[in-house]
Amino acid sequence: MNYNDFGKTGEKVSSLGFGCMRLPEYQENEKWFIDQDKASEMIGYAFENGVNYFDTAPYYCNKNSEEALGKAVKKFRSKVMLSTKIPLEVVKGPSDYRKTLEASLKRMDTDYVDFYHFWGINKGSFDNIIMQHDLLLEAQKAKEEGLIRHISFSFHDEPQSIKYIIDGSIKRGISMETMLVQYNLLDRSNEEMLAYAASKGLGTVAMGPVGGGRLSAPTDLYTKLTGKPAIATYELAFKFVLGNPNLSCALSGMETLDMVQKNVKVGNDPAVLSEMEWEQLGKAMEQLKKFSELYCTGCKYCQPCPSEIKIPDIFNFYNNHNVYGLTETAKNQFAGYRKDGGKAISDCIDCGVCEKKCPQHLKIRDELARVEKILLSL
Repeated sequence: MNYNDFGKTGEKVSSLGFGCMRLPEYQENEKWFIDQDKASEMIGYAFENGVNYFDTAPYYCNKNSEEALGKAVKKFRSKVMLSTKIPLEVVKGPSDYRKTLEASLKRMDTDYVDFYHFWGINKGSFDNIIMQHDLLLEAQKAKEEGLIRHISFSFHDEPQSIKYIIDGSIKRGISMETMLVQYNLLDRSNEEMLAYAASKGLGTVAMGPVGGGRLSAPTDLYTKLTGKPAIATYELAFKFVLGNPNLSCALSGMETLDMVQKNVKVGNDPAVLSEMEWEQLGKAMEQLKKFSELYCTGCKYCQPCPSEIKIPDIFNFYNNHNVYGLTETAKNQFAGYRKDGGKAISDCIDCGVCEKKCPQHLKIRDELARVEKILLSL
């Protein structure tokens, strides 16, 4: 297994992290359970092959993930690092931090958690919950008592808010130590902030390294990008993420032993991308996008649409098919979008507001009609 420095935490983290949000489950008498034997086999295999970072949360797997992970690592707890999270919606006052942490420790049957994340925060929750209730101080107290080893956060907001959160915690005098964010070959929006976080000494973890499954299907994407013989697309996805010099660990939610074995193989591969190869791959990706006949950059200037059509999302579905060869993914994405009530060209009121705001001067209405027709025919 390849290992990286985890920011300034003093830890060495495996390049592959095990996300415990998709452990095998079964239903009995309308109640959900984790198949503990299968979960323990998967987690044990990962540990035996060098994975030392395991991530969970109170709500994963119908609220059973923390307990299942605790049982699976019991025999080698001291040799791995466990990560879990505090859901900020439960916080009504400072004491709720300690109360929620102790509940997680009890479910995991452990005396401490290595990385305790403020879960899925944004600028608003940082200001109105974390800072308002002085939860950084509560985290520092828990760290001093040995209940947590490092103060962390996971993130879902506009990229610039990452800098706001990191700087705000430094100003408070209690710094964030690690960060978990979305990052993959198709979504590089947090790339600049990953570099900023690393410059401030934070360990960095990428969630969604295979794009929520979009990059798991076999395609000729690697050949398109490099001109070299094809490799599995999930392997390309991991290699790209791990090639980022500002990233410590790629966190993959694994649901079968076969998936664990494949991902471990990539994590063990000594042939990692050099920084130059990583930069070249990123540039090739951008060039590939530009050669698409529909060059939507995803800037979202066309939003909000008066008819609530998620224009960048629909164009992204199409580019997954047309540019990257992820046809089945594109088909399922558009079908899911419509099933969830997403608006389409049939809902357009023909106002043209989107086209006036588009910096690429796309004929958005015509393009929507065209790509939706293609997506429906896949």
